[in-house]
Amino acid sequence: MRAFTIEQYGGPDGGRIAEAPDPRVGADDVLVRIHAASVNPLDLRIRDGDFKAILSYRLPLVLGNDFAGVVVQVGPAVTRFAVGDEVYARPDKDRIGTFAELIAVHQDDVAVKPAALTMEEAASLPLVALASWQALIGRAQVQPGQKVLIHAGVGGFGTIAVQLAKEMGAYVATTASAAKVDLVKGLGADVVVDYKNQDFETVLDGYDVVVDTLGGETLEKSLKVLKPGGKIISLAGPPDAAFARELGANPALQLVMSALSLRIRLRAKRRHVSYSFLFMKASGDELRELTMLVDAGKIRPVVDRVFPFDQTREAMEYVEKGRAKSGKVVITMT
Repeated sequence: MRAFTIEQYGGPDGGRIAEAPDPRVGADDVLVRIHAASVNPLDLRIRDGDFKAILSYRLPLVLGNDFAGVVVQVGPAVTRFAVGDEVYARPDKDRIGTFAELIAVHQDDVAVKPAALTMEEAASLPLVALASWQALIGRAQVQPGQKVLIHAGVGGFGTIAVQLAKEMGAYVATTASAAKVDLVKGLGADVVVDYKNQDFETVLDGYDVVVDTLGGETLEKSLKVLKPGGKIISLAGPPDAAFARELGANPALQLVMSALSLRIRLRAKRRHVSYSFLFMKASGDELRELTMLVDAGKIRPVVDRVFPFDQTREAMEYVEKGRAKSGKVVITMT
C-alpha cells in the first residue's frame, strides 16, 4: 500500500509517500480502506519527535491519527462490523497510521460513520470530537448552566467543543478574531472575545471550566477567569504525573512529568482551582455517542480545506503555518 511515512524525527521537510507493507489483521481487527484522513497538530508533534520519550513508535512510522473509510476485511472475532460498512475512528495511540491506503484497527475503537456526512467530513471528527467529549464530559463533567471557556473557537477542536458544550447546557465563551464572530456564534458561543483587541482574562470572570488548546501564556492567564473550585483542562500544556500513570510510565518518567507541570499546578492551587493535562484516548463507544449527536444535527463538522493524498506534506505545512481559517484540514485518498 501507499503511505506517508517518516524515517526519522524532524521538521517540515520530513516525510514522504512510499510503499509500505499492508497491515496485519488481528482477530479483533477490522481492515479499512481509508477514503479520507484529517491533519491534527498531534501529527506535527509526533513528526517532530515531541513524544518520543513517552510514545515508543518504531521508525519508519506512518503518520495520521483519524480517518473515515470502508471495511474490507474483518478478523475472526469481530462481531460489530462487516465488509462494506462505512466507518470512522481514531486508532489507539500505539496503532496510528491513517495517512495510508489501509489500516487495521481494533473493533472497539471504531464506529459506523454518520450517515449524513461525506467521508471528508467524517474524517475531520474523530480525534477532536473525542477530545472534546473526554475534556467536557469525562474530565470536567460539565453541568447545565455552568460557564465554560473554550479557547480558539474556530480551530479544529474549538469548533466541535463549542457545539458540545452548548449541547450540554453550558454558557459558552470562546476566543476568536472579529471576522469569525458570526461563525462561532452560529456554533453556539454565547460570548466571543476578540483576542486581537481584547485580553480575555480582563473580560471574563467566574468560569467553572476552561479548556486550553494553546498552552504557554494563554494557559497561565486562563487561571484568572476561573472561580474557586474551577477546573482548567489543557491539551497543550505540560503533562502531569496522572498522564504518565495512564501511559504506564516508569516512576522516573512520572517524576519528570510531575516536575514539568509543577509550576502551573502550584499556581492553580494558590487560586483554589485544579489543572490537568488531557491526551485523548481512542473509544468506539464514545464515538457512537457523538455519532448520534451528529445524526441529530446537534454537532456539525467544519472543514477548512481538502488536499489530495499526494499533497500530504503540503497539507501538514498548511496546518503548521496556521493558514487554516476555520475547522479541520483533510486529506482525501480517492
